[in-house]
Amino acid sequence: MLSFTTNPFVIGAISLSIGLLMTFAVRSFATRFGFVAKPKSDRWHKRPTAMLGGVAIFASTTIVYFSFLPITGESLVVLVGSAFLFLVGLIDDLITIRPYQKLIGQLIGAGILISFGLKLPLTGYEIIDIWITVFWVVGITNAINLLDNMDGLAAGISVIAAISLAVNFAANGSMAEVLFISAFVGALIGFLVFNSNPASVFMGDCGSMFVGFFLSGSVLLNQIGGRSRGIVAVIAVPVLVLFVPIFDTTFVTILRKLRGQPASQGGRDHTSHRLVALGLSERSAVWMLYAFAISAGVLAWLVSRLQNTQSMALIALFIIVLVIIGVYLSKVKAYDAREEDQAVGENAMYAFLVNVSHKRRIFEVFLDGFLITLSYYGAFVLLFGSFEQTTNWDLFLKTLPLIVLIKLASFLMVGVYRGLWRYTSVGDLITFTKGVGLGSVLSVLAILLLYRFQYFSRAVFVVDALLLLLAVIGSRMAFRLFRQILPNQAVNEGQKVLIYGAGDGGEMVLRELNNNPEWQYIAVGFVDDDPLKTNKVMHGLKVFDGKRSLVEICMEKEISEVLISARDIGPERMKEIREACREANVTLKRAHIKIEPVDFG
Repeated sequence: MLSFTTNPFVIGAISLSIGLLMTFAVRSFATRFGFVAKPKSDRWHKRPTAMLGGVAIFASTTIVYFSFLPITGESLVVLVGSAFLFLVGLIDDLITIRPYQKLIGQLIGAGILISFGLKLPLTGYEIIDIWITVFWVVGITNAINLLDNMDGLAAGISVIAAISLAVNFAANGSMAEVLFISAFVGALIGFLVFNSNPASVFMGDCGSMFVGFFLSGSVLLNQIGGRSRGIVAVIAVPVLVLFVPIFDTTFVTILRKLRGQPASQGGRDHTSHRLVALGLSERSAVWMLYAFAISAGVLAWLVSRLQNTQSMALIALFIIVLVIIGVYLSKVKAYDAREEDQAVGENAMYAFLVNVSHKRRIFEVFLDGFLITLSYYGAFVLLFGSFEQTTNWDLFLKTLPLIVLIKLASFLMVGVYRGLWRYTSVGDLITFTKGVGLGSVLSVLAILLLYRFQYFSRAVFVVDALLLLLAVIGSRMAFRLFRQILPNQAVNEGQKVLIYGAGDGGEMVLRELNNNPEWQYIAVGFVDDDPLKTNKVMHGLKVFDGKRSLVEICMEKEISEVLISARDIGPERMKEIREACREANVTLKRAHIKIEPVDFG
């Protein structure tokens, strides 16, 4: 090995260069000889695309490994096992094999790792650890395979996961493993250049199997996390590093099994597809999942260095955020109404879960229980730092059940559970404040009666109340936030409209447009004759000067329709608006609420 190749960035650059050349060559070969993936109803791509990109990833990694890296027994075992899975995937790409045959290949690959002593040391019991390792390797290999459902998604997530692993290796002083991962990362990035949206080549099963097995096997190198760092780190670090494929696979597998659909069958029901259905572009959906992967990688690094209780608190907070996101995504229809009704009619368990999913109060109570616990714990940490080895830890554990029960009861008493999240308003925020305030006062009184407040810090309950209020408001406002940053796709494809009148009526019209995407309207701004409102912003939309040429505004913003919301427009002004819309070739409509009697006859 040359001395300059001890730098992981140099190794990555070499592998990247080879990866670019290899991917270009493989793409040309696959296109010329007909190895292309053709569009299907259950697949996402819309045009024939070259396959076998995994050949480039495998070849680049292998060339760099044997040419420039120190060959260790453990890394060689991982590469050999990955090469075997590459061959299994290549066979599937060329002649198509059954899922159980691929599973046998994955089990053989896992056996190669275990036979050379690579396993997850979770329990200390050899047999149990072996089966956990098998489940881990097979699960991650299939997770990457399932995640390969959108341009650049599987490769990009794998790059992030591999970099997270390399950071953990570097922190533990395992530089040989860092170099090993660097070669893999460079090859992946070289492929990703051609695989990003719009992709000109797919990795295929040979690529997803190689990448998935390589990642799952690399986690076993040097026993990332280490038993000495605590069982939480041992379990959490690998899971967090590969969180996105684990989450997506679990999500899709459960729903498909409940619907009576094979988990291995292709479909358009992944998290990435649901994000696109919400209105994101394919590229934006992929980048959002990249952000989740990076967040999980940062959390994995923190967990490996914090105490168990602190790690568990961070993980719990991360899970809560993801559960809220998952609940929101679950509302997205991945199947048409006929398929949904058929699944409900044929599968009693699926019907049960569909019905239970609407009983959100149960979910809210459990969520608030977690938020109360985290806020109470956070108050102690902010005031006392690491307090697990002090008397404050005993006080925390002793009073936590009481605090949770009192605050949940207070929330129930003031009506916290009566509101709908998507319509959270200022009135609801006042209710949340009442609930948190009442819960805090009752908690203090209860501790005063039971323990006479001996050894307790009063500041804890003040900080706890502030943290809990922020947490409750944040969780309830989450759905409104998602609706703002994830607009419905139907809205993105509609006609651009200008709302005339930036008052209460205009706001009502805007809300109706946003709540009814089937109308196919995109509100791009307001127009108002009041000079005090000119250039102001209302719900993110600019208010244009009503005295400015309406024709000019319509031409500049490519407006298709003008919706009049104001009621106090005089005849002369109305005539001017009509003439302007006629000149700009823009449709003019009036929006208003109509209340009329119902005939009982």
